[in-house]
Amino acid sequence: MANKLISEMGLPKSTANVFAARNIITVKDVLSLSDFELMELLDVGLEEVTRAVAQISEISCPPYQTALSLLEQRKQNEYLAGHLPTRLTGLDTALCGGIPFGVVTELVGPAGIGKTQFCLKLALLASLPISFGGLGGRVTYVDVESKFSSRRMIEMGLTSFPEVFHMDGLAQEMAGRIVVLRPASLSEFTEREFGQGPHRQHPLGWHVSFIKSLAEFSRIPVVVTNQVRSQGRDEASRYLFQVQSRDEPPKDPLKFDSHLVAALGIHWAHAVTIRLVLESKSGKRLIKIAKSSISPSIGFFFNITTSGISLLDDEGVEMVGPEANTIHCQG
Repeated sequence: MANKLISEMGLPKSTANVFAARNIITVKDVLSLSDFELMELLDVGLEEVTRAVAQISEISCPPYQTALSLLEQRKQNEYLAGHLPTRLTGLDTALCGGIPFGVVTELVGPAGIGKTQFCLKLALLASLPISFGGLGGRVTYVDVESKFSSRRMIEMGLTSFPEVFHMDGLAQEMAGRIVVLRPASLSEFTEREFGQGPHRQHPLGWHVSFIKSLAEFSRIPVVVTNQVRSQGRDEASRYLFQVQSRDEPPKDPLKFDSHLVAALGIHWAHAVTIRLVLESKSGKRLIKIAKSSISPSIGFFFNITTSGISLLDDEGVEMVGPEANTIHCQG
């Protein structure tokens, strides 16, 4: 649009000749200057300049689009309206369809809570043929902790989709679309996050930017996991997205000592679009939406079965205040 020629704008011949004489050739040349700058450069009155700029703007600017039309385009162009359903009805409803394309979704929780189980099931669903409700896509599974288990994934598949896994050759075809990478540990980036000085945060920041760009420009669902660590007293409100300001001390610092926080720190926390916290409370496992721009703060109790994670009910429990973001690990 910016490179359109002024001579093609249908301006009065006298006005077009003045623009050409002053070497103002394109739309960009005109709209880069203020009305008063154009008056001085062209030596014409304000009314004539305003009229010419209005006509050039109307012709060169693209037509407007409503939010509804953009949403309908996305639904039309992207399968399943741009979401990877988790097959957990309550969670999918709260997330408006499942794990969204184009953003980074994070799973946070202590070891053994079910993060890997969730990731294995998502990988299975992403590679599942479209005719069976999957994405029919390829999966890159970055397995830093060497926890990927093909045996466990097959068990999930046989239990959840027996009709698929008993079809000759279909399971092998799905397996061929899942690539497992086992790079070196990322713990060094965690250490740098807590180092002194901005230069210590640079490596993690670069990786965050890369992952976010990959999700956004490729329009794919990206899921990452994050471990937890003990929380110090001075961090009582640092990692909570919906509570008191960082400068305000917690009312009961001792209470926070038993809580956990995501290991990768505040820099990483602000980079993810959706944060799902998996925790244990009173002997029950809970998955809750701790961060989302469109979803409510709600939690669902779940069990881990042969088919993966299964919600105990789809209604969920409303998470209020700090409870939406704190992480518990209670037996």
